[in-house]
Amino acid sequence: MDAALTHWINAAAGISPFLDNAMVGISQIGVPLMVLAVVLQWWAKADRYHVRHAAISAGLAFLLGLAVNQFILLFVHRVRPYDAGVTHLLIAPSADWSFPSDHATATTAIVAAFAMQGLPRRTIALLVMAFLVCWSRIYIGTHYLTDVVGGAITGILGAIIVRLAYRENSRLDKLVTKIL
Repeated sequence: MDAALTHWINAAAGISPFLDNAMVGISQIGVPLMVLAVVLQWWAKADRYHVRHAAISAGLAFLLGLAVNQFILLFVHRVRPYDAGVTHLLIAPSADWSFPSDHATATTAIVAAFAMQGLPRRTIALLVMAFLVCWSRIYIGTHYLTDVVGGAITGILGAIIVRLAYRENSRLDKLVTKIL
């Protein structure tokens, strides 16, 4: 079923140059744009220190989620879908294993961190961006659907751990959120 859904999402690849270019672009710049969006939150006017705490939490969840992925890659060696003949690849092949998706981990960690801080408008905007990045990774042929789901789970796990370990208004948080 995973291969069938992945193939279905990727089936449109190569038909529309406009859509192909859009998906490749989203895949390439989506994560950096989300990171930039988080960084820009540092200068938010309303609820400044709470939003800063959310931005720091997002950054920590992002890093922790990617670290978990590196650990998983030591044990899980899943072949990329284009190597298995499931998808048509639109970008250069990747040198690492397919599961889990780092793009999905990074974007979902950011969304989950903002959601856990009770910032609904920011969360929705980031969620739309994350969805587009995750969909693009399947569309361009570089990940299976379950690679993206697995990456999302590690991103959420990272955000949960950060939420439990890094408390708002702790001494460290007050020190960091007062910078600039």
